[in-house]
Amino acid sequence: MILQAEGIGWAVGSKAILHDIDLAVSAGEVVGLIGPNGSGKTSLLRLLAGLRRPSRGTVSLAGSRLDDLPRRTIAQRVAFVEQAAVTDQNPTVADVLELGRTPHRRTWAFGSARDRKIIETVAQETEVDEMLGERYGALSGGERQRVQIARAFVQEPEVMILDEPTNHLDIKYQLSLLELVAAHVRDTDASAVIALHDLNLATMFCDRIVVLAGGRVVGEGAPADTITEKILDEVFGVQARIVDDDGVWVRVHRS
Repeated sequence: MILQAEGIGWAVGSKAILHDIDLAVSAGEVVGLIGPNGSGKTSLLRLLAGLRRPSRGTVSLAGSRLDDLPRRTIAQRVAFVEQAAVTDQNPTVADVLELGRTPHRRTWAFGSARDRKIIETVAQETEVDEMLGERYGALSGGERQRVQIARAFVQEPEVMILDEPTNHLDIKYQLSLLELVAAHVRDTDASAVIALHDLNLATMFCDRIVVLAGGRVVGEGAPADTITEKILDEVFGVQARIVDDDGVWVRVHRS
C-alpha cells in the first residue's frame, strides 16, 4: 500500500470529527471520497496529506509513518489541492507552477532545465500555457483551480490528494482534468484520493469509492457497490433511481 490510515480519529476540543477510519490506497489506484457536507471529507484529506496530525491512529506513506518523515520528504511525495487556494501575494501563474518544484530543489537553488521542461509540459497538458504571464489574483475561480491542479502535477507526487478539485470548473474542464489525473495515476503508478460531490464523475473516474457519514466510513467498494439507491437514501437523504448503461452507472434521478 502506498498510503494507509489505521484507526485514525480527529477531534476539535471535545468534539469528535472523525472516528476510527481505516483506509488503504494502492499504487495505480484512484479512490473517490463521497459524503454529505459535514461528513468529515476535508478533515480526512488533511490528515492523509500530513497537514494535520490525527488525535489517534496513524497515517503511513509506503510503510513509513508520516510523523517520522521530514516535511520536505512528504512535500516531495504528496501533493494536496484544496477547494479554493487563496494567497495574500499576487504571483504569476508561472510562479505558482514553479512552487511545485520547490520540494525537489536545494535551498536557494534555481530551477533546472528539467524543472522548466516539466512546467512547460504540464502547462500544455492542463491548458494553462496561455496564461503563464498572468497574475493569479486576476484569474477566475475555475482558472485558479486549473492552475492549482497543474502545480500538483508539476510536483510529480506519488500521491495526489484533491479536495473537490472540479468545484469551479465547467463540464469540459471537469472531464479533462479528471482524465489527466486518471492518466497520471496510470502512467506513473502513483495514486489519487479525490473528494467529489458529483456522483457521476465519481463513477466515471474512481476505481474505488469510500462513503463517509458522521465522520465514519459507512461504505467502501467499487462504484456499482457503493453508489446505490440504499446508500443515497441512508447517507444523503435522497430517494433516487440509478441507471445502469452497459455496466457504467451514469445518472442519478431524483424521484
